[in-house]
Amino acid sequence: MPNAPGFDIYSLKTPCYVVDEGLLEKNLKLLRQVCDTAGCKILLAQKAFSMYSTYPLISRYLDGTTASGLNEARLGKEEFGKETHIFSPAYRDDEFDEIISLCDHIVFNSFSQWKKYRDRVRASGRDIGCGIRINPGYSEIETAIYDPCRSGSRLGVTIDNFLPDELEGISGLHFHTMCEQNSDTLERTVYAAEKNFGQYFGRMKWLNFGGGHHITRDDYDIERLVRVIMYVKEKYGVEVYLEPGEAVALNAGFLVSEVLDITHNGMDIAIIDASAACHMPDVLEMPYRPNIIGAGESGEKAHTYRLGAATCLAGDVIGDYSFDRPLVPGGRLVFCDMAIYSMCKNNTFNGINLPDIYYNTRDGMKHIKSFGYEDFRARL
Repeated sequence: MPNAPGFDIYSLKTPCYVVDEGLLEKNLKLLRQVCDTAGCKILLAQKAFSMYSTYPLISRYLDGTTASGLNEARLGKEEFGKETHIFSPAYRDDEFDEIISLCDHIVFNSFSQWKKYRDRVRASGRDIGCGIRINPGYSEIETAIYDPCRSGSRLGVTIDNFLPDELEGISGLHFHTMCEQNSDTLERTVYAAEKNFGQYFGRMKWLNFGGGHHITRDDYDIERLVRVIMYVKEKYGVEVYLEPGEAVALNAGFLVSEVLDITHNGMDIAIIDASAACHMPDVLEMPYRPNIIGAGESGEKAHTYRLGAATCLAGDVIGDYSFDRPLVPGGRLVFCDMAIYSMCKNNTFNGINLPDIYYNTRDGMKHIKSFGYEDFRARL
């Protein structure tokens, strides 16, 4: 059962995200330990966590950021500093010169993209590490939407389409085939990548193992991770990068919501001011059932409720939960592990406001941002 957060949930405007500095730094210290032990570099994957008010803290521990597009690259460069990396399945011609000006590493998804842009990279005069994303043809991801190696995937160059004669100017290879997985999966993935592409590893300066490494999870095998990194470094003489997003802010944030109404239709239903569709879209996309502090499974405790949002979407339901005491309008619920992806993927469907953002620091609770009508209107 998740522990109660160290702040007064009734002092906050709901719905709101709260990121806890102490929990975030606990993750960062562990990631720094991996860097120091294995001699690798770890980047923040901003697609999972882009709360830049925390970047001064994160930049003390990590080596830089990685981006999936121009705006993330600019955010990483301006707010984080240090190394700025980018990967995109394809780059826009009208954005590429700015990407060149911002990024230290640019990873291409195809040799056609590399051939299209390599002269512009060379003409920039900047020392940019260019890479190719490879598709090892091996993945242990069970949810198809997250599997970059499934049949027909658009992500990465397969061995059948690899062009070794076009490697001049390429300094690294990148693969990303994991999602919330342990280091045993990485070990098997490295061997699969080595089987198909190992003949080219020794020609590179760096290899990037991508993201999906749940390094800060309690059961994660860090010793195995270090062994895998050291194996690759020593065998091929390359620098190794990891770019986790979730591991950076895993279990470091909360979403606080208020109960608005209680209804009944075959079971008790609680309408809350947080929305799965708007504020935690992975609940529907993944899908998964987030933990709530003090709650149990359906039927486990005395009072069971289905939690749903105040939107028009019939399926905007978070799940069924039980509680020791009845829920009442005005009561607060605290959803766990809401720092990652939630803030990056939320939306204003139905004109629902985005949650406020708070940062619970050693110096007290800091209100970072509120959203209102103008934020909704500006998107339209």
